[in-house]
Amino acid sequence: SKRTMAATKSAKEQKYDRQLRLWGDHGQEELENAHVCLINSTASGTEILKNLVLPGIGAFTIVDGHKVSGEDVGNNFFLNNNSIGRNRAQAATELLQELNTDVSERCDSSSYSYTFISKHTFQYKDFYLIFMIVLQSNIKLGSVLWNANVPFLVCRTYGLVGYMRLVVKEHTVIESHPDNALEDLRLDQPFAELKSHIQSYDLEGMGKKDHGHTPWIIIVAKYLEKWFSEHNFQLPKNYKEKEAFKQLIRQGILKNEKGTPEVEENFEEAIKNVNTALNPTKISSGVDDLFNGEQCNDITSQTPAFWVMTRAVREFVQNDGGGNLPVRGSIPDMIADSEKFINLQNVYREKAMQDASVVSKHVESLLQSVGKVCKNAAFLRVVRCRSLAEEYSVETVNKDAIMCTKMLLSLSSMVLYLMLRSVDRFYQQHSRYPGVYNYQVEEDISKLKLCVNSLLQEYGLNVSVKDDYIHEFCRYGAAEPHTVASFLGGSAAQEAIKLITRQFVPFNNTFVYNAMSQTTATFQL
Repeated sequence: SKRTMAATKSAKEQKYDRQLRLWGDHGQEELENAHVCLINSTASGTEILKNLVLPGIGAFTIVDGHKVSGEDVGNNFFLNNNSIGRNRAQAATELLQELNTDVSERCDSSSYSYTFISKHTFQYKDFYLIFMIVLQSNIKLGSVLWNANVPFLVCRTYGLVGYMRLVVKEHTVIESHPDNALEDLRLDQPFAELKSHIQSYDLEGMGKKDHGHTPWIIIVAKYLEKWFSEHNFQLPKNYKEKEAFKQLIRQGILKNEKGTPEVEENFEEAIKNVNTALNPTKISSGVDDLFNGEQCNDITSQTPAFWVMTRAVREFVQNDGGGNLPVRGSIPDMIADSEKFINLQNVYREKAMQDASVVSKHVESLLQSVGKVCKNAAFLRVVRCRSLAEEYSVETVNKDAIMCTKMLLSLSSMVLYLMLRSVDRFYQQHSRYPGVYNYQVEEDISKLKLCVNSLLQEYGLNVSVKDDYIHEFCRYGAAEPHTVASFLGGSAAQEAIKLITRQFVPFNNTFVYNAMSQTTATFQL
């Protein structure tokens, strides 16, 4: 029973049951071994850590020299009235740690500044990921972390706008978990063991019971052989041909004494799965690009394991796989008796193990990881972000990403990005954000408009920003509403978990949340 099963689980498995179903034991282990750093424990920052502490991040460090103010208490659930006047890092750390006592914590009451990153107390290489909840002085830190290959996630809540910028030189993903991934059945190009297994079935000569319990994969394969013989070994390609193939399968359903077709669920299942079962076996363009990339060609003693294994898979494709990737080794659940299903499952599973063994000969020192790479070879992904220095430089700014939305700028999240850049320019000129003092809102509107126009002119951007946006950002007064901070905290923590577990694919590279319209957008800037 479910109750008995729950009792046999360890306390850890029960505590993290739902997330283990998402990223598995190995993903959880990566999470528990990770140490992240948060710079500035604002509402957004503590919301990010909350969503990492609860699933069991190994450790976190908060760097924040600010004293807790009444404004902080008003929008941050991890501060209270008793925190006012205390160091914000210390106060937030205490309440965050209560969420999960398995998590180690540390705080640094230093104020972040340009000189801070060179302090001996801030060993950035000790961290897997660094969050920064501010945009001022982030370029220098971004450059240091870029050179050290430490992922950097800049996050911000500004009024009704949420913003994230991921800065990572190269992030490789083996288990990308794509949506609606097709099964790897190889029915158009069956390997020898599968072909022999298919031929062991005689649908016309078997009894009624066996006929109704034959796995649908075998049914499709048997009728595909007949189709090939009549259609010059070409798969059914278009709608008309696939419908004809389905009809061919329907003709194989047993009939009763009156000539009426019996109810055979396995045949109906075969007909239902024709479209996906007949998907041609091929290598996707994304994986092919990885095979042809410089990192896959130039293997040295310093090459990361991901690229060594990817090269090994490429050599398998070229030398052993007949142009195909290693067999994935899994099949979907289906209507069939247990013996027939297990026998079929073992055919795929054993072939997958053989393929992994062949690949492992190229990278025997990485044998433990090879099986995982082979299984997910079709879903390998690499994310390469541009550096902050490139984004902010007049010479290397990605004008195309901005100009492509020119016609829809008034409706696009891109204008919000431009406004965030403009309020930072305002800060550089006036040492405060626009509208932070109510009596200066009207005066700040004209000042902010100058900042917007100078930014557009400096970068040679032939776009215009409506005055409504300028007025709105002045009215924000750099406020950090908790509702927006909470959404951003969940989004940022989700991306952090992708990076730490190396599962699922993180965004690349700029994310903007518009709380006014409840929409999100990503741009490669």
